[in-house]
Amino acid sequence: MTKRALLGLGLTMTLVASATLAAGCGDGAGKDSDSGGSAPLVGVDYPRSDTDFWNSYITYVPTFADDLGVDLKTTNSQNDIANLISNAQTFMSQGVKGVVMAPQDTAAIAPTLQQLAAKKIPVVTIDTRPDSGEVAMVIRADNRAYGTKACRFLGTKLGGKGKVVMLQGGLDSINGRDRTEAFHECMRADYPGVTVFGEATDWKADVAASKLQTRFASDPDIKGIYMQSSFALSGTLQILKQRGLQVPASDPKHVFVVSNDGIPEELADIGRDLIDATVSQPADLYARYGLEYVKAAIDGKTFQPGPTDHHSTIIQVREGLLEDQLPAPLVTKDGAPVAGEPTVKFDDRSLWGNTA
Repeated sequence: MTKRALLGLGLTMTLVASATLAAGCGDGAGKDSDSGGSAPLVGVDYPRSDTDFWNSYITYVPTFADDLGVDLKTTNSQNDIANLISNAQTFMSQGVKGVVMAPQDTAAIAPTLQQLAAKKIPVVTIDTRPDSGEVAMVIRADNRAYGTKACRFLGTKLGGKGKVVMLQGGLDSINGRDRTEAFHECMRADYPGVTVFGEATDWKADVAASKLQTRFASDPDIKGIYMQSSFALSGTLQILKQRGLQVPASDPKHVFVVSNDGIPEELADIGRDLIDATVSQPADLYARYGLEYVKAAIDGKTFQPGPTDHHSTIIQVREGLLEDQLPAPLVTKDGAPVAGEPTVKFDDRSLWGNTA
């Protein structure tokens, strides 16, 4: 994928040029190891393995660890905050020098972050931002932009009127809250004629399918669906098929569907006219920059707000907390602008879902 590079490659342009560090060359680089060599030992907790998006992330992590000369200890918290807390304790007992995690409950992780900070073990969080606590960097896409892009797509396709269902993620997660709030705010401001039914699903596919089925029973004239993650994809398509609604966009019965993630199946479904759009969340870049930032933090490097050389922007979320907001484009079948904003064509090879 990438050639072994200096550590500074791909990080913010505000990093001091003299701070580059050659990647480790030990035989155990990138493997689960207690190696005493120069490669730092990093603990990576995978948040779950029940979605295509996170399974893709899991496959990318060892590859980038090899590229960067990082030894790994890995766990999987399976969407359970108690498991994540326990896994973090295990990492500390194993002597890791840094931790990469993606807490799905962004409030309950705070005491664990305090423990890691007290031991001077830097943490980088992927995809989610802790509600409180200290981390070296947050790696996310702009999740409010996810909600806004989905809103503008559906609002435009529905001509500013009709009913849409928003299959929300978990509202105990900053991601679920950001996507939900932005979608509602955009609809109220720009498409007041659209009625939004918000359905909380806790990121669970069976819950999403059940609530969507119930909503169609009470409101059969639903014309749009916003899935906050691809976890709801299979159930949504099954329900649309059962109700005879898998028809071309030109058919008045068509229900416009926009998702989040950009997994290969979503891109293929756009090409087959089964869904209409998705926001491509960068699974590959989450893996790459999570490891790059934690390795830099282990070496004592710090970062500043501003543009980066990997087409993102570091923002200051609150005092002492920085977030690198990676690009996440809206993907459509034709790549035509929506509400004046650019989109990417579904078969574009720049999308990680087309090269995974």
